[in-house]
Amino acid sequence: MAQKFYVVWSGRQTGVFTDWATTQRAVEKYAGARFKSFPTRAEAEQAFGRGSYASVPPKTTGRQKARTPDGKRSAADSSQQFDVSIYCDGACEPNPGNAGSGIAVYRAGKLAQLWFGLYNPTGTNNTAELNALYHALRMAEAEIKTGNTVEVCSDSAYSVNCIRSWARSWEKKGWKKPGGEIRNLEIIQDCYAIYRRIEEELKLTHVAAHVGIEGNELADRMAMLGAQRKEEKLRRYQETIDIPTLLKMRAG
Repeated sequence: MAQKFYVVWSGRQTGVFTDWATTQRAVEKYAGARFKSFPTRAEAEQAFGRGSYASVPPKTTGRQKARTPDGKRSAADSSQQFDVSIYCDGACEPNPGNAGSGIAVYRAGKLAQLWFGLYNPTGTNNTAELNALYHALRMAEAEIKTGNTVEVCSDSAYSVNCIRSWARSWEKKGWKKPGGEIRNLEIIQDCYAIYRRIEEELKLTHVAAHVGIEGNELADRMAMLGAQRKEEKLRRYQETIDIPTLLKMRAG
């Protein structure tokens, strides 16, 4: 991974830092922390020299818990704590049956892209959720490489637990668990491989489903669209992005 330079405008220490560990100690659990990564030292020093960076809102670190517990995020949360927030979701009707996945990408709190597809005629809700998470993690890795801070949000406790909690133990035991096989092992391994590479710089969040969180709702609509249109590839939604109209689409 390319060298990054971190600017901390507000934290226990301020300045330009060359490693995430030092930066994390400066900002973790610090109220009102403001920080951002840059690809070159020159850009970082220039940004720090400008003083307080008003356009960077307070953020949480990849290791720091959000102010509200996982799954309890307010519907009014605008995803502005991160440069990029990626919401992913899966849908299957019936279950098992026609499955699809959807993704909603936000930049600086504003909807930037919608994706749908990954149709599987014999899928399950869990496979659809994991497929969506896999592609969201791929997007996250690409964004992190450019210096952006990234959060990936999923309403699937199963998917988040598989990658964030259980996979580490399963890997140590030769990808086995007491009591039987690990279902969906291949896609779990693929997700976990990416997660391991970026976990120090990624916030992976479980959010509640169907409580009015815009990104989650839109990812859900895209997942249903992928199943309905039987779109096998993950495709970018090219039609008019009118959020109220999109939210009236069929929910999963």
